[in-house]
Amino acid sequence: MTWDVSDEGRPDLAPLKVVALGGGHGLSASLSALRRVVEHVTAVVTVADNGGSSGRLRKEFGVLPPGDLRQALAALCGDDDWGRTWARVLQHRFQSSGDMHEHAVGNLLIVALWELLGDHVDGLAWVARLLGARGTVLPMSVAPIDITATVQGVDPGRPDDLTTVRGQVEVASTVGRVLSVDLSPANPPASKEALAAVSEADWIVLGPGSWFTSVIPHLLVPDLRQALVSASGRRAVTLNLEPQTGETDGYSPEAHLEVLASHAPELKLDVVLADEGTVSDVAGLRAAVASLGGELVLADVAADDGTPRHDPVKLANAYASFMREA
Repeated sequence: MTWDVSDEGRPDLAPLKVVALGGGHGLSASLSALRRVVEHVTAVVTVADNGGSSGRLRKEFGVLPPGDLRQALAALCGDDDWGRTWARVLQHRFQSSGDMHEHAVGNLLIVALWELLGDHVDGLAWVARLLGARGTVLPMSVAPIDITATVQGVDPGRPDDLTTVRGQVEVASTVGRVLSVDLSPANPPASKEALAAVSEADWIVLGPGSWFTSVIPHLLVPDLRQALVSASGRRAVTLNLEPQTGETDGYSPEAHLEVLASHAPELKLDVVLADEGTVSDVAGLRAAVASLGGELVLADVAADDGTPRHDPVKLANAYASFMREA
């Protein structure tokens, strides 16, 4: 069945609460789809970025890195003139030969509100109101976090050696094979608003996105992991369309789930969503999903231009197919 997921008047929204966890472009794709499907969308966003505009603002002002939060807010903007314009403003980057070069307007706006209001969650809520965002954006923790990874084969001449790599940018671009990730500090405090949203959700969605630097970190915040495990809502994982260079080279869809399970063995899944055109071993993936307690849903969710991106409308229909019929 194909649902009406157009943005014209939001005609067919299900009265469900959905929490989507992740960061960067993967979370943006999920949010852009979910706002077309359900009435209540909450994004819980990683706060470990240490590069670019976010890294510079984090270092200078001691705040959470705003970049992934900004992208989530932009994804929740509607497809009307107001939403499209504000999304463009939020994502606009200055080009200059000075200190403002490559700073994103949205990053500066978010940090300004944090300074004025003294509260990360309140600041994000005010930005959402300005944009007319169709959902809520929350940080997974109110403390900046660094990612550390155990990586095999950083030195090609010593392929079996293990190295600790620190920093989200460094982990995402490593030349070795990432085996596992940890957070520093090891037990960061979870955002209380994020914990409340997870506990009240009808559905919880992990992925798509950078597996080790955007998805897995949520499972490494102890209170958040426990909330995900004990939540009464159903849990879904959206798989990526292909391995990510640097982070998951050579990883099959089944290997992505194995990594997820190794970082949170007690986490059970209800649904794993994968693109039907990119899964080569359906039986193997179905078995891996079943081992985690879930059902495999295959659907056409890839963009038509051949790039490894999820199409928001196709993804919305895939979410609707199992969320609305559960």
